Amino acid sequence: MEDRTALLERLRIDRSAPPGVSTAGRRWRWLIGVGVAILLLAAGGGAWLLTSAADAVPVRAATATAVQNAAGPAMGGTLLDASGYVVALRQATVSANSIYKVNEVLVQAGDRVKDGQVIARLDDANTKAALDQARVQVRQSEAALAAAQMAAADLRPGFLRNQTQLKEGLISQDTFDTVKASDDAAEQAVLVAQQNLDVAKANVTVNERYEDYTVIRAPFDGVVTVKNAQPGEIVSPQFSGGGGLAKIVDMDSLEVDVDVSENFISRVHPKQPAAITLNAYPDRHIPAEVIAIVPTADRSKATVEVRVAFKQKDPRILPEMGARVSFLEEAPPASSGSSATGASTSVIVPPDAVQANGDSGTVFVIDGHTAEHRAVKLGLKDSKGQLILSGLEAGATVAIGDFSKLHDGVRVRITQ
Repeated sequence: MEDRTALLERLRIDRSAPPGVSTAGRRWRWLIGVGVAILLLAAGGGAWLLTSAADAVPVRAATATAVQNAAGPAMGGTLLDASGYVVALRQATVSANSIYKVNEVLVQAGDRVKDGQVIARLDDANTKAALDQARVQVRQSEAALAAAQMAAADLRPGFLRNQTQLKEGLISQDTFDTVKASDDAAEQAVLVAQQNLDVAKANVTVNERYEDYTVIRAPFDGVVTVKNAQPGEIVSPQFSGGGGLAKIVDMDSLEVDVDVSENFISRVHPKQPAAITLNAYPDRHIPAEVIAIVPTADRSKATVEVRVAFKQKDPRILPEMGARVSFLEEAPPASSGSSATGASTSVIVPPDAVQANGDSGTVFVIDGHTAEHRAVKLGLKDSKGQLILSGLEAGATVAIGDFSKLHDGVRVRITQ
């Protein structure tokens, strides 16, 4: 029975493959077909890639870099940056008002002084002698006045007596006129003596002032920044190029003066918040506020001067220091969707990546292999790049190339 079954199995025809084709042959034929299909697909894809690459616009690319907001989280973005210097609104060069020899200098550069404090003394030998002479002249004038008054008093009774006798006809008119002339002369002598005394007293006042000029005092509270004279030197208002004895600066009057381009002065207004960064301390951002815009322009530089006040005092702030001022937007109203930190969204990109049109502009953001048009709000452009206040996020890739060939959705090829 089993032999019969085996015999029947050997006699059964296999219809799964054509006659004469083995299983190994069928496998090779399938593998060859798959390979040919893969080659056809690769060739088609390569041709499509080559065609797309040929059509893509070649551009260079740059990354938008976040800009640290100098004002911190309390302020809005930076509208404008400008460079300038720290200046003192109140400063004075203390000097002699005439030619004097210096007897002593009581301060050194860096010393703090109070209003009225004596800082130097000049040689007063001549002024003291002139003052003593003026006082003697006062005493002489007082004596002359007393003598004139006495002479006038002696003549007055005789004048009154002659006046009575003239009325009674006891003396002639000529005799009375002679007595009257003597009385009038005595009265005039008293007036002259009084005026001479007034002149002598005024002369004393003048010489007292000259004497006071030999004592040099501080005109206000401040710091001595320059000391020009030493004891024994001869000084005058023109001495040492007009440098005087010393220079005193009121440190509470320090401010920053910057030149803002005429093209951007519209972004600045009085009371506007700002931040000052000193070149000496680049990591320190000092809150500030615009004092005023000087109402005139510099024709040669096409700039307008802006005065900016410090809102915080710092002993490290010194006159003539270089400074950079960031003019800020007022802080936007807080909202639930805003960031808790209030970080600024300002970024900076190369100037060639922006098509500028006043305060606004256009950039093309690269997303994959395509470019997307993006409108942005512009800030200051300087050697560091173009500041973008809004419309572009940090880390975005922007295209630099022929903008006439760029539009929304165009394929681009980054060349660098």
